[in-house]
Amino acid sequence: MNSKRIARALIAGAIATIAMTGMAYFVAPMMLGHPMDIAQMLAGFLGVNWTTGMLMHLTNGIVVFPLFYLVLADRLLPGPPWLKGLLLALGLWFVLEAGMLPMIRAGFFNTNGGGPKAVLAALMAHLVYGTLLGSVIGNVTELASLGLKERPT
Repeated sequence: MNSKRIARALIAGAIATIAMTGMAYFVAPMMLGHPMDIAQMLAGFLGVNWTTGMLMHLTNGIVVFPLFYLVLADRLLPGPPWLKGLLLALGLWFVLEAGMLPMIRAGFFNTNGGGPKAVLAALMAHLVYGTLLGSVIGNVTELASLGLKERPT
Protein backbone atom coordinates (compact mmCIF):
# COMPACT_ATOMS: atom_id res chain seq x y z
CA MET A 1 0.00 0.00 0.00
CA ASN A 2 1.62 3.25 -1.10
CA SER A 3 1.34 6.74 0.34
CA LYS A 4 -0.71 8.01 -2.64
CA ARG A 5 -3.38 5.39 -2.01
CA ILE A 6 -3.47 6.21 1.70
CA ALA A 7 -3.73 9.94 0.98
CA ARG A 8 -6.48 9.29 -1.57
CA ALA A 9 -8.33 7.12 0.98
CA LEU A 10 -8.17 9.87 3.61
CA ILE A 11 -9.45 12.45 1.11
CA ALA A 12 -12.22 10.06 0.09
CA GLY A 13 -13.06 9.54 3.76
CA ALA A 14 -13.30 13.29 4.31
CA ILE A 15 -15.57 13.79 1.28
CA ALA A 16 -17.79 10.85 2.22
CA THR A 17 -17.95 11.85 5.89
CA ILE A 18 -18.94 15.43 5.03
CA ALA A 19 -21.72 14.10 2.79
CA MET A 20 -22.96 11.60 5.38
CA THR A 21 -22.83 14.12 8.23
CA GLY A 22 -24.67 16.66 6.10
CA MET A 23 -27.40 14.12 5.39
CA ALA A 24 -27.71 13.26 9.08
CA TYR A 25 -27.96 16.84 10.28
CA PHE A 26 -29.71 18.56 7.34
CA VAL A 27 -31.57 15.95 5.23
CA ALA A 28 -32.78 13.62 7.99
CA PRO A 29 -34.85 16.38 9.64
CA MET A 30 -37.00 16.47 6.51
CA MET A 31 -37.68 12.74 6.93
CA LEU A 32 -37.77 12.47 10.71
CA GLY A 33 -38.58 15.93 11.99
CA HIS A 34 -35.21 16.07 13.79
CA PRO A 35 -31.56 15.50 12.90
CA MET A 36 -29.85 12.17 13.39
CA ASP A 37 -27.32 13.33 15.94
CA ILE A 38 -24.42 10.99 15.23
CA ALA A 39 -22.15 12.72 17.74
CA GLN A 40 -24.73 12.44 20.52
CA MET A 41 -25.32 8.76 19.76
CA LEU A 42 -21.59 8.04 19.98
CA ALA A 43 -21.29 10.22 23.08
CA GLY A 44 -24.07 8.27 24.78
CA PHE A 45 -22.57 4.96 23.70
CA LEU A 46 -19.12 5.85 25.01
CA GLY A 47 -20.18 7.95 28.01
CA VAL A 48 -18.40 11.08 26.72
CA ASN A 49 -19.47 14.60 25.71
CA TRP A 50 -20.86 15.64 22.29
CA THR A 51 -17.54 17.06 21.06
CA THR A 52 -15.74 13.80 21.76
CA GLY A 53 -18.57 11.93 20.02
CA MET A 54 -18.14 14.13 16.94
CA LEU A 55 -14.38 13.61 16.98
CA MET A 56 -14.97 9.85 17.09
CA HIS A 57 -17.40 10.09 14.16
CA LEU A 58 -14.91 12.13 12.13
CA THR A 59 -12.01 9.81 13.01
CA ASN A 60 -14.00 6.74 12.01
CA GLY A 61 -15.29 8.25 8.78
CA ILE A 62 -12.09 9.98 7.65
CA VAL A 63 -9.41 7.57 8.89
CA VAL A 64 -10.57 4.20 10.27
CA PHE A 65 -13.12 3.07 7.65
CA PRO A 66 -11.13 4.30 4.61
CA LEU A 67 -8.06 2.40 5.83
CA PHE A 68 -10.26 -0.63 6.50
CA TYR A 69 -11.47 -0.29 2.90
CA LEU A 70 -7.88 -0.26 1.59
CA VAL A 71 -6.67 -3.15 3.73
CA LEU A 72 -9.64 -5.54 3.47
CA ALA A 73 -12.69 -4.41 1.53
CA ASP A 74 -10.82 -3.52 -1.66
CA ARG A 75 -9.29 -6.99 -1.75
CA LEU A 76 -12.20 -9.10 -0.51
CA LEU A 77 -15.40 -7.53 -1.80
CA PRO A 78 -16.60 -8.09 -5.37
CA GLY A 79 -17.26 -5.53 -8.06
CA PRO A 80 -16.10 -2.07 -8.99
CA PRO A 81 -14.83 0.32 -6.31
CA TRP A 82 -18.16 2.13 -5.82
CA LEU A 83 -19.87 -1.22 -5.17
CA LYS A 84 -17.15 -2.31 -2.74
CA GLY A 85 -17.67 0.94 -0.84
CA LEU A 86 -21.43 0.47 -0.89
CA LEU A 87 -21.12 -3.10 0.43
CA LEU A 88 -18.74 -1.97 3.17
CA ALA A 89 -21.19 0.76 4.18
CA LEU A 90 -24.06 -1.73 4.19
CA GLY A 91 -22.06 -3.81 6.68
CA LEU A 92 -21.34 -0.74 8.82
CA TRP A 93 -25.04 0.16 8.78
CA PHE A 94 -25.99 -3.38 9.83
CA VAL A 95 -23.53 -3.28 12.75
CA LEU A 96 -25.05 0.05 13.82
CA GLU A 97 -28.65 -1.16 13.61
CA ALA A 98 -28.17 -4.67 15.02
CA GLY A 99 -25.31 -4.05 17.44
CA MET A 100 -24.79 -0.48 18.59
CA LEU A 101 -28.39 0.76 18.78
CA PRO A 102 -29.53 -2.06 21.08
CA MET A 103 -26.60 -1.24 23.39
CA ILE A 104 -27.79 2.36 23.78
CA ARG A 105 -31.37 1.17 24.30
CA ALA A 106 -32.63 2.39 20.92
CA GLY A 107 -33.54 -1.21 20.15
CA PHE A 108 -32.75 -3.68 17.39
CA PHE A 109 -33.10 -1.72 14.14
CA ASN A 110 -34.14 1.35 16.12
CA THR A 111 -37.41 -0.12 17.38
CA ASN A 112 -37.31 2.06 20.52
CA GLY A 113 -35.91 5.09 18.72
CA GLY A 114 -37.01 6.55 15.41
CA GLY A 115 -38.44 3.37 13.93
CA PRO A 116 -38.49 2.51 10.21
CA LYS A 117 -37.95 6.10 9.02
CA ALA A 118 -34.79 6.41 11.11
CA VAL A 119 -33.56 3.03 9.86
CA LEU A 120 -34.11 4.13 6.26
CA ALA A 121 -32.46 7.54 6.84
CA ALA A 122 -29.41 5.84 8.39
CA LEU A 123 -29.26 3.36 5.50
CA MET A 124 -29.38 6.16 2.93
CA ALA A 125 -26.62 8.09 4.71
CA HIS A 126 -24.40 5.00 4.94
CA LEU A 127 -24.92 4.10 1.28
CA VAL A 128 -23.98 7.62 0.20
CA TYR A 129 -20.88 7.40 2.41
CA GLY A 130 -19.81 4.05 0.98
CA THR A 131 -20.49 4.89 -2.63
CA LEU A 132 -18.48 8.11 -2.38
CA LEU A 133 -15.70 6.40 -0.47
CA GLY A 134 -15.28 3.60 -3.00
CA SER A 135 -15.67 5.88 -6.00
CA VAL A 136 -12.99 8.32 -4.91
CA ILE A 137 -10.55 5.67 -3.69
CA GLY A 138 -11.26 3.56 -6.77
CA ASN A 139 -9.63 5.94 -9.19
CA VAL A 140 -6.20 5.28 -7.69
CA THR A 141 -6.85 1.53 -7.57
CA GLU A 142 -7.85 1.48 -11.25
CA LEU A 143 -4.81 3.51 -12.30
CA ALA A 144 -2.48 1.24 -10.34
CA SER A 145 -3.99 -1.88 -11.93
CA LEU A 146 -3.37 -0.41 -15.39
CA GLY A 147 0.20 0.47 -14.51
CA LEU A 148 -0.48 4.18 -15.00
CA LYS A 149 0.66 6.99 -12.77
CA GLU A 150 -1.35 9.99 -11.64
CA ARG A 151 -0.45 13.33 -13.16
CA PRO A 152 1.78 15.46 -10.97
CA THR A 153 -0.11 18.30 -9.31
